[in-house]
Amino acid sequence: MKKLFALLFLIFVSQAGLAQKTVSLEDCESQFLKNNLFLLASQYNIDASKALTIQARIWDNPTITAELNAYNPERNQYFDIGKDGQKAFGIEQLIYLGGKKRNEVKLAQTNEQLAELQFNDLLRTLKLQLRKSFYTVYYNTKSLETTDKQLAHIEDLINSYSIQAQKGNIPLKDVVRLQSLYLNFKNERMEVVNNNIEEQANLKLLLNSTETIVPIVSDTEFNKYLKTIDFDLKSFEDQAIANRPDYLAKQKEIDANEINVKWQKSLSVPDITVGANYDQRSGAFNKEANLTLGIPLPLWNKNKGNIKYAQTILDQSKVEKQNFDLQLQTEITSAWNKWDESRKNYAVIKPTINADFDAVYNGMLTNFQKRNVSLLEFTDFMESYNQATVQVNELKKKLALSGEELNSTINKDLF
Repeated sequence: MKKLFALLFLIFVSQAGLAQKTVSLEDCESQFLKNNLFLLASQYNIDASKALTIQARIWDNPTITAELNAYNPERNQYFDIGKDGQKAFGIEQLIYLGGKKRNEVKLAQTNEQLAELQFNDLLRTLKLQLRKSFYTVYYNTKSLETTDKQLAHIEDLINSYSIQAQKGNIPLKDVVRLQSLYLNFKNERMEVVNNNIEEQANLKLLLNSTETIVPIVSDTEFNKYLKTIDFDLKSFEDQAIANRPDYLAKQKEIDANEINVKWQKSLSVPDITVGANYDQRSGAFNKEANLTLGIPLPLWNKNKGNIKYAQTILDQSKVEKQNFDLQLQTEITSAWNKWDESRKNYAVIKPTINADFDAVYNGMLTNFQKRNVSLLEFTDFMESYNQATVQVNELKKKLALSGEELNSTINKDLF
């Protein structure tokens, strides 16, 4: 029976292990690029834009007409279309004037480029979300490990003290004190757990995975955020202008709107219809071959409304571009200040981190068990130790997140 239970336990553990996946940030991003449904769906926008460019190159089909005799009253004959009957044929082709087709193709090509930039901006946004969720889950998990270890020790103490209190060896207030500390830790833990559940859900959605993601971060990978980067707004702005797809998309929108104005103006130019026809008997003479030309008179519809609308949209896009220039400077400054402040805060407490927290904790726990430390001193230390450990992880998390936000703002890996 014991062997059976052991076997079942091993099977359960192995299945639980399969439901989790330990990954580095590099592995995470690789899976993200392959499986993310948002990116896959957005890719269709590019394909659709390419299809519209192909369509824009195509001219209208020629029109063929035929006129066949239905009834000849002189010969009392239906469908008299023989050599002595009557039939006529014609063909017409619309010829675009004013550069319509050229402007239409340019506009389609520009929209295709705009779709690619929008795809790249979506990639930038989702990549930032992926990295933020990755680091959040990692450092939240580290905090939970510390809290869970303390909860286990406190729970053991509560059980032990409860027995001693029942025997009358220690006052009941000591048990209450430990229980209060235990509940405080539980409440703090719940907040971190809830945050981790949300971020874990984000990771699964971004990776299109049902497995629980267990991030791993090396010291080398974290320490890159500690390097010093001088603030140079002009340099950062130039890099962002060159690299950020949303900024490039703003300029591309202006280009598309300028081409649309040209296209709408060219639509006001009448097109010509060129054709040829053959008439067997009803013309001025038999077997008549003619050349036909047709052009609409631009009397009422000169496309003025569409031209004005296109010009208004163009002016609007230029103003939006100017506003984006100012917004970009603000974003860069804000992102750098957040990162620099996080870096400085972490640098202040870094010497403390290098101290052996675990050794101090274990020493305090041992001394308390030997009655060398009072319960009040021990609980105060436990609260301080937990807060310090959690805050260290929070500082690390904020440093990593602010560094990634700065990377995304410039759209370049500065770290």
